[in-house]
Amino acid sequence: MFHGVMTALVTPFNKDANGQSCIDKDAYCAHLDRQIDAGVGGLIPAGTTGEAATLSFDEHKSLIALTVQHVAGRVPVIAGTGSNNTAESIALTQAAKDLGADAALLISPYYNKPMQEGIYQHYKAVADAVHLPQILYNVPGRTNSNLLPETVARLSQVNNIVGIKDATADLSQLTCSMMACRDGFEFYSGDDATVLPFMALGGHGVISVVSNIAPKTMQALTTSMEKDDFSTARKAHFALQHLSDAMFVQSNPIPVKAACELMGWMSGDLRLPLTSLQHHDVQILRDTMTSFASSWETLELADSIG
Repeated sequence: MFHGVMTALVTPFNKDANGQSCIDKDAYCAHLDRQIDAGVGGLIPAGTTGEAATLSFDEHKSLIALTVQHVAGRVPVIAGTGSNNTAESIALTQAAKDLGADAALLISPYYNKPMQEGIYQHYKAVADAVHLPQILYNVPGRTNSNLLPETVARLSQVNNIVGIKDATADLSQLTCSMMACRDGFEFYSGDDATVLPFMALGGHGVISVVSNIAPKTMQALTTSMEKDDFSTARKAHFALQHLSDAMFVQSNPIPVKAACELMGWMSGDLRLPLTSLQHHDVQILRDTMTSFASSWETLELADSIG
C-alpha cells in the first residue's frame, strides 16, 4: 500500500501574540513542499517526531487537516493517532479519517504496560471502530512493551490493519514476524540506521526521522533496494550512518529540530519537557551535517548549514 521513504514530520513552533507556543503553519507548509519536491513517498504528521504528546486535541486535528489540505493528494498522508487511551485513539483515528488522511499510524499503548492480549485488543478495537488503513507502531524504547511476532501475526488478520512500523532494530524478531504474518502485510522500518538490512529481508520502506533533513539520500537508499542496486544502496547507507546516529544523540525530536534550525528552515523551539541541544552538542551536530554534505554526491545539505 505504501513504500519507500515516509517522513515522520517535525512540528515547527513559534510564539503567538500572547507569547504562547503555537504551530508555525508557514514553516510547516514549506517543510511539506520541501519533502514532496525531494520525492518522498508519504508524510506522517502528529507522530512522535511531531511532538504529538504535547499537542492539544484541537492542535492534533488541525495539524492533520493542514497537512491533508496543503499536500492536496500529492503523496499519501498517514496521520499519527496513537494513544495509551483506547477511546482517545479511536477518536483521533476517526478524526483523521474525517479530515481526509489516507491512513493512520498508531503507537502501542505506553505507560500503562498492557500485556500482549491488551495490546491486541487495543489495536483491534481501533481497527473495528474506524474503516481506515492502519499501521501498527512497535517502539519498545518509548512504550516499555514489545509487539511480539505472534501478536503481530494475529493483528495482521484484522480488517483495516495493513502493516507495522518496526523500530526495534531487531532483525531476528523482524524475521519471525514476517514469517508469521499473512501475505500482503507490509513492514516499514522505524530505525533509520538499519533500513538497508530491513529492506533486504523484504521490508517495504522506512518511516524516517533523518529524512526530515536528508530526504534525497534516504530516498536513494530505498529506491536502490527496490531495484536490487545494492552498490548504490550501500553507498547511501554508509553516507547516512553518522547523520542517523546524530538524530538520536538525545531524545527524538531534539536533534532533528536543531538540525532543521541549522538549515534555516524553522525555529528549533520544543515544548517542555523537551529542552534544546546545548551549544557543544549543536556544534557536533553541525560538524556531522557538514561531513555528510561533503561525502554524499547529492550534496543536499551543502551551503545551507548555519
